[in-house]
Amino acid sequence: MALTIFSIMIVLLLLGFPMMIPLIVGAFVGFYTMFGGFGQLETMIQQIMAGIRPASLIAVPMFIFAADIMTRGQSANRLIDLVMSFVGHLKGGLAVSTAAACTMFGAVSGSTQATVVAVGSPLRPRMQKAGYNDSFILALIVNSSDIAFLIPPSIGMIIYGVVSNTSIAELFIAGIGPGLLILFLFSIYAWIYAVRNNVPTEPKYSWGERLVAGRKALWPLGFPLIIIGGIYGGIFSPTEAAAACVFYALVLEVLIFRELDLKGVYETAKSTGLITAVVFILVGVGAAFSWVISFAQIPQQILGSIGIDEMGQIGVLFVISVAFFVGCMFVDPIVVILVLVPIFAPVVDSVGLDPVLVGTIITLQVAIGSATPPFGCDIFTAIAVFKRPYMEVIRGTPPFIFILLSVAVLLIFFPQIALFLRDLAFAK
Repeated sequence: MALTIFSIMIVLLLLGFPMMIPLIVGAFVGFYTMFGGFGQLETMIQQIMAGIRPASLIAVPMFIFAADIMTRGQSANRLIDLVMSFVGHLKGGLAVSTAAACTMFGAVSGSTQATVVAVGSPLRPRMQKAGYNDSFILALIVNSSDIAFLIPPSIGMIIYGVVSNTSIAELFIAGIGPGLLILFLFSIYAWIYAVRNNVPTEPKYSWGERLVAGRKALWPLGFPLIIIGGIYGGIFSPTEAAAACVFYALVLEVLIFRELDLKGVYETAKSTGLITAVVFILVGVGAAFSWVISFAQIPQQILGSIGIDEMGQIGVLFVISVAFFVGCMFVDPIVVILVLVPIFAPVVDSVGLDPVLVGTIITLQVAIGSATPPFGCDIFTAIAVFKRPYMEVIRGTPPFIFILLSVAVLLIFFPQIALFLRDLAFAK
């Protein structure tokens, strides 16, 4: 049965159907095979509804809405100007500014694709003018957006937390350490690239100009304060923090910056609604698909064949890392999380792994896979936004992918990179 389901799904993907169609067909084929028909179809419907029922999922459309409002407004540009004022004059400073801006925007959006659009669109022309090769620029933007998947709020971590019943607040803070480490390593590589290619530096800002940039960025910097300060100060739950972010974004862009009018808000809400509909269809059908393959004991057969039950914690983490990395090279990250997390959950429990550590590693691998050929979704976002050919977008990615995979390996052997802040914030 497993071979039949996956063969049908692969054929549908190759024919160009969107991911939700192979998932729906795969789930219903598995259900029909197990029960000899659709006589108990209400069970499948119940599983789909159960997948979208958790209240924590409400945070997803609200963070998407807040990110969309900021992308259309001034918040992203003000954050970019702040970063540029402090590091733009250093060797490779413009590239470092791009990576840092992706990190800062990730702290207010939680979306890799929103980060590609918001940060990449204004900074790519500036980097081209400064003398950077376009393949390096595109690779930097695509891979730096991965940091947005780790820095809270992370939509990937919200989905993982819901599926695995893990604290989303703990996941959020565990992503900060790896995210900052990636930013540091990307900055070193950007400096090396600039030195080797003799890229000229940008003019140095005066302290007066930095003060002006800092003052203009004060309002956008309120987002991480709401999210991180609100959650860990006990004021908000992650879902309430998402709602507060939407309200804050509306006040900022409509009333203070006056960048959006009511028509703009309506268009933004409509765009968010369409994206949310796709996400929730994937979540519901993904939950049903996971139930079907679990009921058929397909995961047990696959994991048993590779002897995962006999592996220690490090071995299990390596298997999980490879599975999620390879999965996201071909399939949407949300789908991979929905399908694979329930498969590995019993093994994670049996070897005594911290689910927060596992969630951080999974989120990182999902982010890496999303920017990795052949079908990483961030690659196609960059192709659409920057209107560049596929090969040009992926040409400069290998060094960045190597850095990201190195951080993933470090997380396996040195888990405190992720867990130190978590343990500090949630000391028992």
